Amino acid sequence: MRRLRGTAQVVLACVCFSILPAHAFLSDDEARKAILELRQRVEAMRQASEASNAALAEQLRQTQEENAQLRRSLLTLQTQIDALKADLARSTGQDEQLARSVSELQRQQKDLTQSLDARIRPLEPVKVSVDGAEFLAQPAEQRDYEAAFALFRQGQMAEAQQALTGFTLRYPRSGYLPSVLFWSGNALYALRDHKAALAQFSRLTTQSPQHVKVPEALLAMANSQIELKDTRAARKTLADLVRDYPQSEAAGVARDRLSKLK
Repeated sequence: MRRLRGTAQVVLACVCFSILPAHAFLSDDEARKAILELRQRVEAMRQASEASNAALAEQLRQTQEENAQLRRSLLTLQTQIDALKADLARSTGQDEQLARSVSELQRQQKDLTQSLDARIRPLEPVKVSVDGAEFLAQPAEQRDYEAAFALFRQGQMAEAQQALTGFTLRYPRSGYLPSVLFWSGNALYALRDHKAALAQFSRLTTQSPQHVKVPEALLAMANSQIELKDTRAARKTLADLVRDYPQSEAAGVARDRLSKLK
């Protein structure tokens, strides 16, 4: 996901129909059936996500309670250590015993601290960098994005689209969302669902106009509009791309496309 040059080839391949399946043209009944099946799968994924989130929330609550107990234990140990240190300062005949007690308490404190760190670490957000953007993501969020993107790279467009759709349901405010919308649009384009692809690209350009993938998304939007026989809209999209992102590689392609588009 971080190798923009590699993934750009995949996008261009999608645009040029090199990965379109031969059986992509469906009858109306088949299309409606496919859409219904996709909706049922998305709903099943949403329900499974809700159950998973509830289980995770319960696990997090239990972990927080255990962590609170560990912190209280650490505070108690620290109080005992402070008291022993004070006794050491006042006593002369029990130095060795007190030193052993302090050492044991410090060992227990270290063990508890390590246990606390081990419990918290898997739940802590991690910094990730995707398409030039840096943000914090939960470990599960990072794994789900990488799994969905791996399906796209492998050319499994239907599976990738389902995984990307499920990601947007589970993480609607994720920092991955602009990239998810971009790859989702390309997967839909490859599946020849140009109307849905156009909606995903449009959502990306509207919600994240500064994102690095916007020029490519605009070019893909124009291609989708051409496929939908909306030449007027395609010309406007290409003109906007050339005007707003004149130095981008996509703008060069857009200029050539405009010169040939009637």
